[in-house]
Amino acid sequence: MSVVLDELRVALGTRADTALITDAASLAEVGVDTSGARRGAAFALVRPVTTEEVQAIVRVADRHEVPIVAQGSRSSLAGAASATDGSILVDFSRMRQILVIDPLERLAVVQPGVRVEELAEAVERQGLFYAPDPVSSHLASIGGTVATNAGGMRCIKYGVTRDSIRSLEVVLADGSVINTRRNTIKSVAGLDLTSLLVGSEGTLGLVTEITVSLHSAPGPSLGVSAMFPSIGEALDAANEIATGVTPPSVLEMLDDVALEAFRRYDPSIEVPDAARAWLLAVTDSRVAADAELDGFEAAFARNGAITVRRAETAEELDQLFATRRALHPGLQAYLGASLNGDIAVPRGALGEVVERADEIATPFGVVISIGGHVGDGNLHPVVAYDPGDAEQTRLAHAAQDALLAVAQDLGGTVTGEHGIGTEKLHALDGELSPRVRELQRAIKAAFDPKGILNPGAKL
Repeated sequence: MSVVLDELRVALGTRADTALITDAASLAEVGVDTSGARRGAAFALVRPVTTEEVQAIVRVADRHEVPIVAQGSRSSLAGAASATDGSILVDFSRMRQILVIDPLERLAVVQPGVRVEELAEAVERQGLFYAPDPVSSHLASIGGTVATNAGGMRCIKYGVTRDSIRSLEVVLADGSVINTRRNTIKSVAGLDLTSLLVGSEGTLGLVTEITVSLHSAPGPSLGVSAMFPSIGEALDAANEIATGVTPPSVLEMLDDVALEAFRRYDPSIEVPDAARAWLLAVTDSRVAADAELDGFEAAFARNGAITVRRAETAEELDQLFATRRALHPGLQAYLGASLNGDIAVPRGALGEVVERADEIATPFGVVISIGGHVGDGNLHPVVAYDPGDAEQTRLAHAAQDALLAVAQDLGGTVTGEHGIGTEKLHALDGELSPRVRELQRAIKAAFDPKGILNPGAKL
């Protein structure tokens, strides 16, 4: 590997002293993403600042057939940004410029290291709006959200990251650079490589520049939350709101297990004894927002809500969101650790997911909570367990696998927004036919014939 390191130093020039990291302790620290999935040990990390540097790095890797793993903020929950053995980690955190904000064309051009929150705040100052909103927007990089096709709470109205990406600049496995399409709003020239690369988790190319679509700024977010005596009544209310004339911008649900965890975790979150489910519906309409809130309240009432709470200021709404944000920490504190899932099913199957989760929890001896983006069917089951008990830890992982199978059995998917990475590879055969997998591997081979881009992930 000394020859590879020498060539990387040449590629980076005078920046090599600060942009090339080789000591084992530093590499071990950055070698695993938020999932905790440790795949192997990298032998180098590089921090490019230009597309040209990325090209030079990739050409070195291509010549020597060395694996490359792209990293942003390492907030991946599926192992997609963890190092493989003998890999070069390409850390995009220093490619952090917002290059263009164009109000006329309703677009922005950014480097991959820009944080989602940074972009949202920058365009907001110009009266514009970037829609994708992963929960980790303060941490997640735009490049990382492109790699996983990240979602968030606003997907019911605005779609996932792919729906806001107009074009990409990409360094391919041989070091060549492509732009996937023109930046016009409409374009059907050629195959849609932009959509193909979004969600590919660094297996087809390294994204170095991203053109995103923007909207006019919406109105202030206002919302209504409610507690229900059963999960069935909450789902009925959610389906009524989700299929209404005007979709909410957010529609979130928590089940009885989450509410019980909240009673222990944070008593300041008021949970009536009879409550077995919680819903939050939010509007960001610029006109008739009060009428939408009235409609949410009426739907809640028709479906048996115990309590209804209306938020008409940003501060009041933040208090309601605090309940939703307590899902993961609340369940983690419940028994000491938790596995955070990411499945998506047709909305008509949501009730059955809840029932099947209950059937799994008892024989496996774990606690399972079902919550998440009920408006688009993307649920985040949380399996709580005692990390000090080896058998319970094993059973928790087995229960999580059983939940993946339930999602597929109901016509859904093992991942709505977190990605496959390495953590869910074993489940792909339950969802994708052999012919589909063959086609996907052929696409991978066309983009990356030597198999150096994030090997062992996604496919």
